[in-house]
Amino acid sequence: MPGITTLPVTSDPASGDGGKVGQVGVLVLAWSAEEPLRVGEIAMLPEGKEHIFGRGEGDSDETRVRFFRQRPGTLDAGPALAGAGLSRRQLSVRAKAGTLEVERIGQCELRVNGAPRDRAIVHPGDTLHLRRQVVLLFVRRPVLMPKGRYFPRECWGEFGDPDAQGILGESQAAWLLREHLGFVAKAATHALLVGASGTGKELAARAIHALSPRASKPWVARNAATLPPGLIDAELFGNAKNYPNAGMSERPGLIGQADGGTLFLDEIAELPAEQQSHLLRVLDLGGEYQRLGESTGRRSDFRLVGATNRDPSVLKHDLRARLTSVVELSPLSSRREDIPLLARHLLMSAAKRSPEVAGPFVEGAAKGRPHARFTPAFVEYILRQEFTTNARELEAALWKAMSEATGGNLGAPTGSARESGSPPERPAKGGSRAAVDPSIEQIRAALGDAGGSVEKAARTLGLSRFALYRLVKKHGL
Repeated sequence: MPGITTLPVTSDPASGDGGKVGQVGVLVLAWSAEEPLRVGEIAMLPEGKEHIFGRGEGDSDETRVRFFRQRPGTLDAGPALAGAGLSRRQLSVRAKAGTLEVERIGQCELRVNGAPRDRAIVHPGDTLHLRRQVVLLFVRRPVLMPKGRYFPRECWGEFGDPDAQGILGESQAAWLLREHLGFVAKAATHALLVGASGTGKELAARAIHALSPRASKPWVARNAATLPPGLIDAELFGNAKNYPNAGMSERPGLIGQADGGTLFLDEIAELPAEQQSHLLRVLDLGGEYQRLGESTGRRSDFRLVGATNRDPSVLKHDLRARLTSVVELSPLSSRREDIPLLARHLLMSAAKRSPEVAGPFVEGAAKGRPHARFTPAFVEYILRQEFTTNARELEAALWKAMSEATGGNLGAPTGSARESGSPPERPAKGGSRAAVDPSIEQIRAALGDAGGSVEKAARTLGLSRFALYRLVKKHGL
């Protein structure tokens, strides 16, 4: 039996460094009043050196913040920032020990995580808003994403837009996912997709099929949780005519329908243990199975792609062992720089389906391409929101904002800190944190008491899930 291959999430598939080597502090352009189509561009800030952020070109004796479009193996420089409300020398920024020291030296008001600041210590995940001009997100990224080997260049698409397979994002996590899916597509193995609700598991499964040699063959998809109890085997394997009841027509079953192609079983962990056992033989080489009511065996040359939002350990171990390639899909909390791009795409899609409702929030054309009319308050809100169901919850926030909008731009939904004006999480004098981070021992104890649940442990420690994720990664837990 082949071994289980869990694809490594690294900056270089051969490095084994977890993507940490060569990472620097990065400012991501999350919203721009005058240049909305530059959202997703990044400015790299090597540690120790002062950079000046501002409008246009600066003096020859200063190091300016420059924005780039980063993609695997490429780093394309963009023009100097526009924005009449920005000073030419607006901010002094200096990366230091994984944080960013920021000082306002221009006229435009600076807000850090929604609170006015003249200077601040900014941590990964924090937002900077230069009043009505730009919103920036501070993260850490590799200096250069390695060239991909498995996701075709012709599938990339335009910067900031969905690729040819419908996958959207310019973050390191998004490009690693594309590479992993390309690898699995070309591997002759059954696969398991693991991710929380709304992370795009079916989209990923379709990409595996479309990028594989099976692309011209059948694509068959079913939610395993909807298979009727007592008829699961008949649904999966099919049945002979008049079996098990007189008058029943012959059915090929999902496995027979997928012969030569791909069978996608969403919520595969919801299959009862008995039916999981029934899948074992057909998943071995040869694909042998029997329809109910038939005495002779059949074969189906299909690939199974299963998906679950539960821990893979809930699957029977022998079924889990046959799902050789495992791909984990990151939640939005791990790729926040992609959230504005996803929100823009969801709004564009909504405008096509419901033009009278969503259409007014789409600007006709900027350099020939439409863009979303978001307020900076909305963008700050979605950047710092803890999304439980990811894209689904983000889409719900969009519709709520549309239902409450009184002008031509989408503001933050009511009840959010951005809308009410209440201070955001982690207000602090001089930009430092209001409270001391818990120790490694406290974090381990909280996670242990919570059975590994980050959400429960975060509540125990009085932190947001995002803050606890940051600490877990920081301490290598």
